[in-house]
Amino acid sequence: MKLYDLELSGNCYKIRLFCALNNIQIDIAPVDYLANEHKSAAFLNINPLGQIPVLDDEGVLIRDSHAILIYLAQTFRLNHWLPHSALTQARIMEWLSFSANDIARGSNDARLHDLFGLPLDIDTARNNAKKCLDIMDAHLATHTWLAHKSATIADIACFPYVALVQEGGVSLQGYDNIHRWIRDIKALDGFIPMPGLA
Repeated sequence: MKLYDLELSGNCYKIRLFCALNNIQIDIAPVDYLANEHKSAAFLNINPLGQIPVLDDEGVLIRDSHAILIYLAQTFRLNHWLPHSALTQARIMEWLSFSANDIARGSNDARLHDLFGLPLDIDTARNNAKKCLDIMDAHLATHTWLAHKSATIADIACFPYVALVQEGGVSLQGYDNIHRWIRDIKALDGFIPMPGLA
């Protein structure tokens, strides 16, 4: 398996982290984001959306970090990461959607602005990030993990951009339940860091 990857991307990190936690061997193919390699004709043949990550499993191409997490969990029969019960899968999908929409338009956008200079409405992004943190912290006050009694792909999906929220100018101070959840993820056997997230 090959992962088209950007080291500073939280979405790419989700895949690297999940593979590390489950001893899945994966070859990393760095994509030169600053040189717009992801918009090149060669890369657009891999993903017409011009986005990373992309997983190449012997010619089977999977784009989108959440789709890749589902694919890996199913391919390697990691049922504890993606339990089969209808309710648990629904809960996981709720959080995957939360990650892809709310967190992306919150802490991810704020980080893109502050770290990479992307022109966007930073006040809206930071306000969105704070709303996400409020929702997650309230949920984690009564739940150890987001969607199940143990960690699932929902936790992996939401983790990077929440843990990196300070890089978008939003403080995690006062979000004690999120801090505990971050510590719990970092304590998982096989955890690996990324830049900005030790």
